[in-house]
Formats: sequence, structure tokens, C-alpha cells
Amino acid sequence: MADLLTHLLVPYVCLTVAGWRVDWLDRRWVVVGMGGAAVPDLVKLNIVLDSNAVEAALGIPFSYAPVSSLGGVLLVAGVITLAFDRRHWPRVFGLVTFGGLTSLVLDGLRVYADGRASAYLYPLTNWRPPTPSLYVSSDPRVLVVAVVVAGAVAVLDRRRRTGD
Repeated sequence: MADLLTHLLVPYVCLTVAGWRVDWLDRRWVVVGMGGAAVPDLVKLNIVLDSNAVEAALGIPFSYAPVSSLGGVLLVAGVITLAFDRRHWPRVFGLVTFGGLTSLVLDGLRVYADGRASAYLYPLTNWRPPTPSLYVSSDPRVLVVAVVVAGAVAVLDRRRRTGD
């Protein structure tokens, strides 16, 4: 869960700070971008609903793995976008995609046993870029840094809104 919370806090920080300059980017749109950060983690649905069961129900080969890639983020962002009013589609698609991409970038910085990140650019390529191996998902220090930075941004944002 620390990994997911960190993934949610990074777009919160980025979009909140961007909202200080972009008039339309208020809190409700920041939340949409934060939701996009959870898209690559949908691969964890396999814990609850086995991909073999989905494959048997659909009658076609099925895997959750592509959801945690650029193609998966774009596909799910498109589906999520359809749930909004048509006039908001470009904004929603951009924000959900941004959130998903921040999550993929953070995952690309993690430690992998072979020194290469996952194939995040699928379906464009199956190339696995090298990773700097900066942290492991379970490292609480990463979450502490994310919470402290997000807390500081929240305090600054509140002061900005109240005029203090």
C-alpha cells in the first residue's frame, strides 16, 4: 500500500503546484490526475480475480500485465474519460494520463533484480530500460518523503487559498 500511496501523492504535489499558475486546475481536477496514478496498479487485480478465470470467461487470452504500461495507461484513461461529460474529455484524458505516467516513472526508478525496469513502453516496444535502482517498493523512507512533501504543499496551498 505504501507504493500506491506514494503513486497518488506525486501527482497531487505536481498538479497542486501547477494549479497555482493554471487557473482551471483546481482541487477537483487534481483528484482526477491522482486517480490516474492508480491505473498501472490495476495489475494487482490479479490478486482478487485470477487472469485465468477472466480468460476462461472471455474465451480469449488475457493478462493484466499490459495495464502497467504506456498502452494500458492510455487505454484505461480513454475508458475513464468516457465517464465524463464530453466537454471535459481532453482535460480528463490528459490528467488521467499524466497521473498514470508519473506512476510508471516512479516504477521505473525501483530496484529490479536484473537491473532493468519492466517494458513500460509497450505496445511501442518491448525494450526494458535500465533502472537506477533508487528504492524498493516496501521502503518506508520513500513514503515518508512523499508524505512530508505532500503535507508541505497542502499547507502552502491552504495558505495561498486563504490569503495568509
